[in-house]
Amino acid sequence: MIDQIPSVIYIISDGTGETAATIIRAALVQYQKPDIQIVRCKNVRSDTQIESLIDECFERRGMVIYTVASPQMRTKIKESATQKGLLSFDLLGPLLETLDQYFGVTSGARVNVLRNTDEMYFKRIEAIEYTVKHDDGKCLVDLDKADIILVGISRTSKTPLSIFLSHKGWKVANVPLVPGNPVPEELFKVDQKRVVGLIIDMDSLQRIRKNRLEKFGQDTGGEYASLSQISKEIEFAEQLYKQNRRWPVFNVTERALEETASEIVRVIAARLGLPDSVLF
Repeated sequence: MIDQIPSVIYIISDGTGETAATIIRAALVQYQKPDIQIVRCKNVRSDTQIESLIDECFERRGMVIYTVASPQMRTKIKESATQKGLLSFDLLGPLLETLDQYFGVTSGARVNVLRNTDEMYFKRIEAIEYTVKHDDGKCLVDLDKADIILVGISRTSKTPLSIFLSHKGWKVANVPLVPGNPVPEELFKVDQKRVVGLIIDMDSLQRIRKNRLEKFGQDTGGEYASLSQISKEIEFAEQLYKQNRRWPVFNVTERALEETASEIVRVIAARLGLPDSVLF
């Protein structure tokens, strides 16, 4: 009768529990039980949460594996599981205790470090996914969810800047400006404090465009890299920026990517009233 009950493992974590889940799945490869269910319980930070989860695990005849930094919480989980007659395993505690001995310090003072690290990691992943999806005006859906929106003509570092900023946790969309093509209406419906214009020197832009054409074996004498076409595009962008004076404009000519990105973040953070901790 007991064998007919699906096996279930509860992961109790003060973070995301993703690392614990990965370790458990690796260990479960050694067992021929395809019906094992893993229940990941994230952001557990109170005795009430622990008691509720232990009761739930007891009802399902499961076992508990926990990864929390707080010694008090580890003790609570262990005692609650024991009272219910549940098997439990502390995945993090023994490691922390051994490291405490080695370094001669107490790790308990840094309880939130793992959780903060997990949150930062997943924030970056979410930002990168958003940024890739909203590159070069490919997707204007959820434009209002962008932290930063970069606007500029072709080859003004929109994509490199977007990707760089996304790795810092910023959701970035970039919208290309093309003379003769209407600027997307969605751009004017979002918080204008998040929109940033990019501009570049004519000669530098011509050199960049010619280098790009040469790289792909294309003719460098066409309109794309001509000074007359570049002049039209720059004028088009400058006119748009004059009409939208709330957009800060950054000149990317001969500037390091990191330098421009840092200045953009500084300005956006100030405009949105964000703390200095968001700067890099």
